[in-house]
Amino acid sequence: MAHHTIKSSYAQLTERLNRFPLGAPPSKLLFEILKMLFSEKEAELVALLPIKPFNAEKASRIWKMDLPKAQHILDKLASRAILVDMEQNGESVYALPPPMAGFFEFSLMRIRDDIDQKVLSELFFEYMNVEEDFIKDLFTRGETQLGRAFVNEPALSAENALHVLDYERASMVIEEASHRAIGLCYCRHKMEHASKACDAPQDICMTFNNSAASLIKHGHARSVDKKECLDLLDLAYEHNLVQFGENVRESVNFICNCCGCCCEAMIAARRFAFDHPVHTTNFLPDIQMETCNGCGRCVSVCPVEAMTLVSANDADKPKMKAAKLDDELCLGCGVCVRNCPQESLTLKSRENRVITPLNGTHRIVVMAIERGNFQNLLFDNRVLWSHRALAGVLGVILQLPPVKQIMATQQVKSRYMETLVRYMAK
Repeated sequence: MAHHTIKSSYAQLTERLNRFPLGAPPSKLLFEILKMLFSEKEAELVALLPIKPFNAEKASRIWKMDLPKAQHILDKLASRAILVDMEQNGESVYALPPPMAGFFEFSLMRIRDDIDQKVLSELFFEYMNVEEDFIKDLFTRGETQLGRAFVNEPALSAENALHVLDYERASMVIEEASHRAIGLCYCRHKMEHASKACDAPQDICMTFNNSAASLIKHGHARSVDKKECLDLLDLAYEHNLVQFGENVRESVNFICNCCGCCCEAMIAARRFAFDHPVHTTNFLPDIQMETCNGCGRCVSVCPVEAMTLVSANDADKPKMKAAKLDDELCLGCGVCVRNCPQESLTLKSRENRVITPLNGTHRIVVMAIERGNFQNLLFDNRVLWSHRALAGVLGVILQLPPVKQIMATQQVKSRYMETLVRYMAK
């Protein structure tokens, strides 16, 4: 009976996680991960929490317990970075982040002894790098994805700079953030426990705004000022790390500084390249063939294997090589441009600008529509039978291809949706 209860608690939690556009496909490995992060009772309680941010009073009503007890449980979960707590209008509100970018990463953003991080890292490695379902589900469903690449700013020319908007610069995200936090890189920390980490810096994972404030409050990341954060960005550039951040224009919550060997986003960009798992920048490298000497430096630093060497077709030098770019694979990060010793690479604008959602609400709504679970955002209180029933009805409707296609058109990503999101935020 106990085994059945435990399985039911974690199954319920898994179902709750998968009501969000970014979930976690159920598997034995996922249950093992959740059992390390949640007690049986915590799994049962968290499974009942709404998707939208909530306060302690709402949690106490959902859990049918007195307010002080509910508050204690919420604060305990927030202290372990299972929940994110934020201040809104002088009141503490809570939200359950998705597994990624969320509480999976938070569990390894500092050295801690309350859980066995080596065992947890091994489970994460199996779940994400051996089993394929989670990473494929995270990065390839729908057109709108979790993250986007930022351009390597030292690679920008004066002409390029005229075409780069502020939200496309990692430096401007740092400048404009209300809070800035630095923690361990989840990916390289995980790989270190698997004896597979590279030598890129680990203490360089950037979190901003409300997420940073919560992580700082509970000691999962350290607060840094603007200057130190910009210095760390320069360090990332020096190590040829790619900036992979939240796919929004306003209030970016994270920027990861990614290597090609350890980081999930770069690995996904290679494994599922033609599903476009990472939104690109608005640039592409342009190769000046007359000066390229085929040194291969651009090939070695490209994190997604978009650069290769091919014959230069020089009759006088039959063994001569030259760089060749695969536009479909390229993130437009500009790391190759910065590393070209011949200055044979420059950045040029893509023909079509990449659409970036306004903010987190806009992105989540679009992702939910594209992935067929928009009903979960509309009818969020799963404790109410009426919400469960309505969500089920709308879920069936959204699975109809014509409706789904219509709702997931470019109009949903348009100024109309942005205006609606801004209005709802007032």
